[in-house]
Formats: sequence, structure tokens, C-alpha cells
Amino acid sequence: MFKIKLTWDSRATASGGPLQSVGVGDRVYAMDVLNDKLVVGTRDRKIHLFDMRNLGTPEQVRDSPLKYQTRAAAFFPTGDAFVVSSIEGRVAIEYVDPSPEEQKKKYAFKCHRSKEDGVECIYPVNALAFHPINGTFATGGSDAMVNLWDPFNRKRLVQLHRFQTSIVSLSFNFDGSQLAIASSFGFEYEPAPNPMPENTVTVRHISDAESKPK
Repeated sequence: MFKIKLTWDSRATASGGPLQSVGVGDRVYAMDVLNDKLVVGTRDRKIHLFDMRNLGTPEQVRDSPLKYQTRAAAFFPTGDAFVVSSIEGRVAIEYVDPSPEEQKKKYAFKCHRSKEDGVECIYPVNALAFHPINGTFATGGSDAMVNLWDPFNRKRLVQLHRFQTSIVSLSFNFDGSQLAIASSFGFEYEPAPNPMPENTVTVRHISDAESKPK
């Protein structure tokens, strides 16, 4: 049984284990927490939705909307929806409310792809981060690119410059004016580059013009 280990108490003086563990049936590949909500993506392409106040059983377990392995998950700042990404250069917008009316809003799209000599190259989407004010979000992929997206109008807002190697993590600051971008080779292909690209963390200013829905 695969489990997620949850809710360490930072105030505890003893170096004990977690306060609670929850079984999810397979390896955890993605996870995000927002207030009392928890979303977990597992190896078997299941999406588990939990209420942190009652972790005994998930509120929902649904199949991933994407055909291939889940790589990242992130809640909208409003908590009514979340985004999942996969190794197949796709991102899906999912709504928490299972009612047919809400589920009609969900959609998926291709991203982090390129054409080289007439062949389409598809890259994993490794990282997701939401702008805390504007509700737009950033994706980072193994193509070494970062894109900002408007999920309401279903379009890309901006593409940042290419980094040296794969984007592995993204995080906005409290007001969305800065985006931390971690880049590190993820061994997605062979042979590995020689010399190995340097691991970097870049903090980039994000303007309202780049991040507001349009």
C-alpha cells in the first residue's frame, strides 16, 4: 500500500513521524494543498481529492483527464478548480464540483512542444504555479521554457526566454510580482549533455501586462 505522509507538527519538539498517513493505492507523482483541500495524482493515473479536515477517505477519486503519467498538479487560487500536467506535453483544467454543469467547463490543451526537422518533439510539463491575484498560471517544461496562461480565455499570455535546461519547479511570491524558476537536467533523454548544464534558480519580475487575463 502506498501512502502519503501528512501534517507534521512543526511545534513538536520530538522528532517523531507524521501525525497522519493516508493510503492512495499507488505511488504519488503530484500533490498540492490549498486551505482545506488536497489533490493527489498517482502513478495509476488517478486523481484523489481530499478534505484536510477529514482524511479518512477521499471526497472524490477520478481518472486523470490525461492519457499519460501525471507530472504536476496545482489548485486555482479560488479552490474551485485545479490543473494537472503530464509527460505528454499536455495540461488539463479540472473542476472540483462533480456536477454536470461544472464538468462542462473542463478542457485540456497541448503545450511545451516543438518541431525539429519536421518531427514534433513533445516534452514533459514538470511544474505548475498560479498567480495568487490574477488567477493565471505558469507552466515549466523539459523544453527549458516557461509559459504563462490565461485559463479563462484559453490562451497563452507570454513565453519567457529559453533556459539552459529543464524547468523543474516554479513558485510565485505573495503578490505575483516575482516568479522563482528552478532549472535542472531531469535525465529525460540520453545521452546526457556533456558538460552537464548548471542547476539554477532564477527570480524574474512578472508585470501585470504579462499576467492579467486578456
